[in-house]
Amino acid sequence: MNIISNLIREAKFLTKQRYVLMFLGIVFFLAGFSVWSGISETQSQLTTIERLLEKDAIDRNRVLEKQADYGSAAYYSFHLTYSPPSDIAFAAMGQRDIYPWKHRIRMLALEGQIYETDADNPELSFLGKFDFAFLISVLLPLFVILLLHDIRSAEREAGRYDLLITTARKQQRLWLSRAIVLCSALALAILIPFVVGAWLFKASLTSAGLIVLVVIAHLLFWMLLTLAYTASKAASKQSSAQTASVLLAIWLSVSVLIPVASDIAIEEMVQSPNGGEIVLTQREFVNDAWDLPFAATWEAFLATHPQWQDSTQMDSQFEWKWYYAFQQVGDQKAGALSQAYRDATLEKDAWASRLAFISPPMLAQRLMSSIADTDTQAAMRYEQQIRDYHQALRQFYYPLLFNETEYSVEKMSGLPQFTQPINTSKNAKGNS
Repeated sequence: MNIISNLIREAKFLTKQRYVLMFLGIVFFLAGFSVWSGISETQSQLTTIERLLEKDAIDRNRVLEKQADYGSAAYYSFHLTYSPPSDIAFAAMGQRDIYPWKHRIRMLALEGQIYETDADNPELSFLGKFDFAFLISVLLPLFVILLLHDIRSAEREAGRYDLLITTARKQQRLWLSRAIVLCSALALAILIPFVVGAWLFKASLTSAGLIVLVVIAHLLFWMLLTLAYTASKAASKQSSAQTASVLLAIWLSVSVLIPVASDIAIEEMVQSPNGGEIVLTQREFVNDAWDLPFAATWEAFLATHPQWQDSTQMDSQFEWKWYYAFQQVGDQKAGALSQAYRDATLEKDAWASRLAFISPPMLAQRLMSSIADTDTQAAMRYEQQIRDYHQALRQFYYPLLFNETEYSVEKMSGLPQFTQPINTSKNAKGNS
């Protein structure tokens, strides 16, 4: 009997197993819920960004109209920065529940504005939210184990095992055919909701295809692992419950214990300052600057901005150019700590990528987050975009402040704008 005949026979047999069909129905529901949950969160973030963008522009225009100088305009104006979710982010929200994806910044010292909302909570990263990536990385192995753990032992306990292997020309084909049919049905139950969600959210074919490949690869790994163990001598002497217990122990080790242990090990290996230290360093200097001689601020400022060395004369005890100069120096004082923090974050992420190869669920989740552009690398790119934009604001205001240009609302039309592409059509189709 060839493999095709085996697959057809097993498929017919599957349609008569009500408990398997019920189980697949539950999996289909969970997959649908995970996709719906991810789409709802993504749409909520997009809606929030669009609403804030509208209000941000209105608020800033009102503020600028009331000011009499550029220093006040810079001080009272807020600027929204944001990192919109990608078209496939609904499948893997990744680090977006850990790292901020929106900031309102001003011309003040930047380090405090970035790290005062530092939401680093590594405990959340062990399991994460219930999105499609969680379903695939954590629950998919359980589904495979539940379907295949008794693929042989159930036949032994029912007294059919000897008859089956006697009538089968190649018994390995029998178990492989059964596993392929069961896992194919499982893949359909999981992937159909995802494909529908990707279509509704207009995800690119490349991104959706890569997610599908990760799902299939992860499913195949657990199918082959389960088949290999159930074919072992140890499993031949065990009951179905005992076999399931061993496989569940393996799942627990690679899905929970290894990620937790690796996270603890990485924290010990890679030392870094925290956001609070950076904020404290920056704010201590900014606060102390009020009591320091003007020359102390100007010396540190001109070390990085020598083009303004002929424009530091002050005719009063307070001038905006001096105020923003010590805000700049506050960032410079915290710069080394901030760079060390970012370097350590990237190093930790690199170590996590290496250790993920000993934990397939962890690897699957990281791959999906990378495809969805919701990983640590994406968070670091967004932070750099904030820094670049803040630098653009300084480059806009410094000539106006140091040249003591007369204030004009018309000149503010050249104020740099933070822009990120947002596909608003995704919301419309997702809600249709």
